[in-house]
Amino acid sequence: MAPDLPARLMAIYNKLFAQFGPQHWWPGETPFEVCVGAILTQNTAWTNVEKAIANLKTAGVLHPATLRALPDDELAELIRPSGYFNLKARRLKGFLNFLGDEFGDSLEKMFREPTATLRPRLLAVHGIGPETADSILLYAGGHSTFVVDAYTLRIFTRLGLVPEGTGYHAMQAVFEDNLPQSAALYNEYHALIVTLGKDFCRPRGPRCGGCGVAEGCGYPMAGSA
Repeated sequence: MAPDLPARLMAIYNKLFAQFGPQHWWPGETPFEVCVGAILTQNTAWTNVEKAIANLKTAGVLHPATLRALPDDELAELIRPSGYFNLKARRLKGFLNFLGDEFGDSLEKMFREPTATLRPRLLAVHGIGPETADSILLYAGGHSTFVVDAYTLRIFTRLGLVPEGTGYHAMQAVFEDNLPQSAALYNEYHALIVTLGKDFCRPRGPRCGGCGVAEGCGYPMAGSA
């Protein structure tokens, strides 16, 4: 990895922020809505999650105790737009049971727990993996943990800052070890990465000509329109 990594990471952030501006991410009216969205967004587009959350709001059930009391089939039907709805209903119930049993349905109490102890507890909940746990911690709880996703791995591999096949926690450490420990910075940086990966640094046919950080990119199609 590059010896000037802290400076390069901040330079990339500054270029992305200058190009795209603040992202106001994660979209959600309450921390609980953000937690639900983090679980529902697994393997689907955010537009589908928005439809599922809208269903929950319309039904008046977007509250921990109310959702937990719903029969699984009713919950699954409400979140159908998010895809894999039966599986996600079970995963959502798992989180709701954890929140109720361990913290009395209080997200405020849950997020008072240190990241070092709360993160492994979240990961022990069925269906919550590293990306989902970190999204809950960062976006709903304001904890200083960097969220890694497929966009992050693709972009920073192409830029030559990490080797092909870098794992989740190794990629996370690149950011957390080389940037200030700041939830606000991690929030904005990851949101900017999502915008870049979704709109420009695509898996195939990337729009390199519109990418603000394409200079120095090792991807074969860099520089293409």
